[in-house]
Amino acid sequence: MTDLHRHAPLRVALVGLGTVGGGVIRLLNTNGDLIARRAGCPIQVTAISARDRSKDRGVDLSPYEWVDDMTTLAGRDDIDVVVELIGGADGPALTLARQCLTAGKPFVTANKAMLAHHGLALAGIAEKSGVALKYEAAVAGGIPVIKGMREGAAANEISRVYGILNGTCNYILTTMEKEGRGFDEVLREAQELGYAEADPSFDIDGVDAAHKLTILASLAFGTELDFAHVATTGIRHVIAADIAEAAALGFRIRLVGMAENGPDGLFQRVHPMLVPLDHPLAHVDGSLNAVVAEGNFVGRLFFQGRGAGEGPTASAVVADLIDVARDEYGDAFAMPTAALQPQHPADAGKRIGRSYLRFKVQDRPGVLAEIAAATRDAGVSIESMIQRGANQDDGVLVAIVTHAGEERCVHATLDRLAGSDSLLDTPMVMHILD
Repeated sequence: MTDLHRHAPLRVALVGLGTVGGGVIRLLNTNGDLIARRAGCPIQVTAISARDRSKDRGVDLSPYEWVDDMTTLAGRDDIDVVVELIGGADGPALTLARQCLTAGKPFVTANKAMLAHHGLALAGIAEKSGVALKYEAAVAGGIPVIKGMREGAAANEISRVYGILNGTCNYILTTMEKEGRGFDEVLREAQELGYAEADPSFDIDGVDAAHKLTILASLAFGTELDFAHVATTGIRHVIAADIAEAAALGFRIRLVGMAENGPDGLFQRVHPMLVPLDHPLAHVDGSLNAVVAEGNFVGRLFFQGRGAGEGPTASAVVADLIDVARDEYGDAFAMPTAALQPQHPADAGKRIGRSYLRFKVQDRPGVLAEIAAATRDAGVSIESMIQRGANQDDGVLVAIVTHAGEERCVHATLDRLAGSDSLLDTPMVMHILD
C-alpha cells in the first residue's frame, strides 16, 4: 500500500479534461482548504493528460505538468494516485487501469462501462497490489450510493436494488409527461440543452443504465458482475399516449434498472416501467437519479440527487481522493473478489407481476375480440382494457393492464398475435413496479 505521510500532499494525475475533469480542478481550487482538513493533507493535481492539448477547457491548466503519454503515469514516483475520466469499456482507459493497479498505484475512475465489463479483473489486481480501486462517480453522479451500499448497508442482506439510473431518459420522460409532447421532439430539445449526446443511443437504449445496474447488483448481492445478462430495453418506443394512459391509471413511466438475487438466480433488467404515484420514484423528475435498496434490517433506503454533470460527478471523484488520502481503501465490491459468487441468470418468464400492453391496431370490428382471445389462450387475465379513437394513421390504440401473473404469459400473448394484419405497429410492453 502506498505510504502517504499524514501532512504531505496527495499528488494526483488527472487523465481526461472534459466536463468532469475541469470540474475536479475547479472543485479542488474552490474547496481546497476544507478538503485538506477533511483528508488530513492537501490534495494537489500534479500532472494532467488529454487528447487535445490546445483545447480551451475554461480552466487555467498552466500550473500542471502536461503528460502526452499517459501510460508513463503508472511508473512515476511523484504521482500518488491516478484519476481516469476518459471513458470507454476498453482501449486506453482499461490499459491505464491495469498498469496503475499492477504498479501499486491507487486508481480512481468514473468509467461505469469499464467496470461493468472488467471490474472483477481490475478489483483482483487491486487486491493483489494492496491498493484502492475507487469509482463513486461511476454510478449516479454525486449521490454517494456506492459508499452507502458498500459501507452504510454492509450489515444487511439486500433483497432488491433498483432505481432511475440515467438522467437523460428521465428528463425526456418527465418532459413528455408534463408537456404532452412526443419522444422525438423532446429528444431534440434534450440534445440542444446538453442533456443528451449527439448520438444518444447509449442513454435512450438503456445501455448506460445497464452498466450502472451491473455494478449495483454486485455490491448489493455479493455476486460477480454480469453485464451480459442484463435484459435491456430503452425508451425509444414510449409514445405520448403511453404517458397519458399511465397517468389516467395512476402511474408515471420511468426507465427503471432493477436487480434481485434469489433461489432462481440473478435477475437484472433495465426497462420502462409504470411506477405507482405513491412510490418515491414517481416523483423523481428532470435529470435527477435515484436508487432504492431494500435491506432485511435497515428496510428501504432511498438515495436521490443529481446523477451527472460537472459539479456532482467531480464531487464524487474528489470524495474518492479524500478516501485515498485517509488510507480508507476497502474491497472494490464490498468483499474480496474470491468471495463474490457466480450466479446464473434468473428466468424472467417466471416473475409474477402486472403489465401494461399497448397495441396500435386497425379500426375495424373484431380486433378487440382477437386481442382478448390471444390473452385468454396465453393465460393472461385482463384487469382493464381501454380503446382510444382513430388517429391520423387510421389506427386506434388499445391499452391493456393485466392482473398479476407470470411474465411468460404476456410474451405468449404477443407470440399469438405476431403476424396479425390487425396490428399496425409492434406492441409495447411495460411492467408495473410493485
